[in-house]
Order: sequence, then C-alpha cells, then structure tokens
Amino acid sequence: MPTTLTERYIAATIRSLPPSAQDDVRAELEASIADAVEARVEQGESPADAERAVLSGLGDPAVLAAGYADRPLHLIGPRYYLVWWRLLRLLLWIVTPLAMGAVLLARLLTDATAGEAIAASVTTGIGVIVHIAFWTTLVFVLLERRGAETGVTWDIDRLPEPPQNASGRTDLIGSLVFLAIAAGAVLWDAVRGFVRVDGEAMPILDPALWPWGVTALLVLLVAEAALAVRVYLAGRWTVPLAVVNTVLAVAFAVPVMVLLLQGRIVNPEFVRYLVESGAEDAGASAGGIVATVAVIVGVVIVGGALWDIVDGWRKALSARSPAPAAPRREAVPN
Repeated sequence: MPTTLTERYIAATIRSLPPSAQDDVRAELEASIADAVEARVEQGESPADAERAVLSGLGDPAVLAAGYADRPLHLIGPRYYLVWWRLLRLLLWIVTPLAMGAVLLARLLTDATAGEAIAASVTTGIGVIVHIAFWTTLVFVLLERRGAETGVTWDIDRLPEPPQNASGRTDLIGSLVFLAIAAGAVLWDAVRGFVRVDGEAMPILDPALWPWGVTALLVLLVAEAALAVRVYLAGRWTVPLAVVNTVLAVAFAVPVMVLLLQGRIVNPEFVRYLVESGAEDAGASAGGIVATVAVIVGVVIVGGALWDIVDGWRKALSARSPAPAAPRREAVPN
C-alpha cells in the first residue's frame, strides 16, 4: 500500500530526532496536520489539495526537525559570531606578519634570491591565513553545536576610548609599513648587500656597524613601532608618549650624526666603487662624494628628528587643550 504525503513528511521529519522523542513528535504532527487538512476541506478544498497545501506550509522537514531538536542550522550564530570575528582578526593581524617576516628573513640568510624569499614569504602567509581561518572557525562551530560558553562577556568597562581622529588607523598602518621597509632594507644591506661587484655583495652601510650597530638600529625601529601601536590604542597623543617619542628621536639622531661626522656610516669600499665606476671622470673625488653624502644625510636626519619631536609635542599639547565651549544662543522672545 503506497504511503501518503503526510506519512512521508512525518517520517522525513522524525528520522533525525532522538528515538526517545520520535513517538511524541509523530503524534503531535499527525494530529496538527489532520486538523489543518480538515479545516481546509470544510472550506471547500479537495482532501488531496488540502493535504498538499498544509504540508507545503510546514516547510522543509529538516528545518522543522531542527526546531524540535533545538539544533542550529547556521555555522556560527549571533551568540558566538562577534567573539569569533574579533579573535580571527587578532590572530590574522599578529600571526600572519610574524610568520611571513620569519620566513623572509630565514630565506635571505640562506642566500636565497630576493624573488625566492618574497615568493616563499607570500606562500607562507596564504597558508597561515587559511589555517587560522579554518581551525578558528572549526573551534567555534563545535562550541555552537555543544552550546558551550566562551567565557567572554561584555560590560560597560570594555567601551574603547574614541579616537582622536579618523586617520588614526591609517597613521598606524603607514608607520608600521615604513618601519618594516626600513628594517628590511637595513637587514638586506647588511646580509645580502644592495650592490653586486663581480658577483660579490657590497653593502652600502659600513660593515663595521654589523652586528651591534645594526642591532641597535633595529631595536630603535621596533621601539618606534611599539610607540605607534601605543598611540593608536590610546586614541591620542599624551605628554608621556611625546616624551618617549623625543627620547627615541634623540637616541637615533645623535649616534647617527656622530658616526656620520666620523665617516663611519658609508662603506669605504662602496665609495671607492662609485669613484672607479665613473664619478672620477666627472671631476669627483672620494672625499667629495663622502662629504656630499654626509651633508645630505645629516640634513635629512636632523630635519626628520626635529619634525618628529615637534609633531609629537604639538599633538600631545593639542589633545590636552579643552575643547572650546559652544556659543550660547540668546533666547528669542515670544
């Protein structure tokens, strides 16, 4: 005997439910479907059309079964979504650049070409992004299905400070990118050299600066990056942050100027290479080249340090100044 649409619908609904709940759900559905069909027949519909209309109105049996079982039909629901999204962004921002930078540095130190090092770094970054996204999402899917608590709750104290201006994030990203490029350029010059002479690397900076001088410079660059992050998190410049900025600017400019005046910044071999490559034919000498480079670099360093200090103090003092009061409006007589 062929089964009816109602029997097929009920069977499709209860098959994914626990055995202990199947009989109760079956009885409830049989009664409610029968009442709904009877009501439509009394209004003039045929039994077959009434049955089809009632079952169509109930919708997909899997959705109905999920409602009976209190089982979510989404990957990550609103209960866990914000926690998942915030954690995922944090991991991507921290782990991905660190992994890419580590691979890039490791490849450069093993005599790989620039193209090979960059390709390996990008490939690693893509793999890290995929793994972080997959495993983080999987953890929250399991939490969603089990109904477990994440332990993260929101309260009024978690409200962030309003940023001083809308460009705070842009300034942070720009600063970090510039510092990363500067650090990479210094490391590349010290390890691989920007100039190749007869297949041999020739650094532009004096090799005597390696490793302690270069390490000190990298430490200052990391400190500058940490300061940029701190300013962004604070939402504005403060007097203590301006003091730290001044100390870092002086700590960078003074030693560099001393080394520059002593002629210990530019690699002497690089200067000799420039002279032998044709600068001498143009009437230039090694001493003249060094003096010209020293003047240019000195002006850039001193000017940049002074601008950085003044800009930091200007922003800090501006943030301390109270906002001007809004002008009072005189009452308009009626």
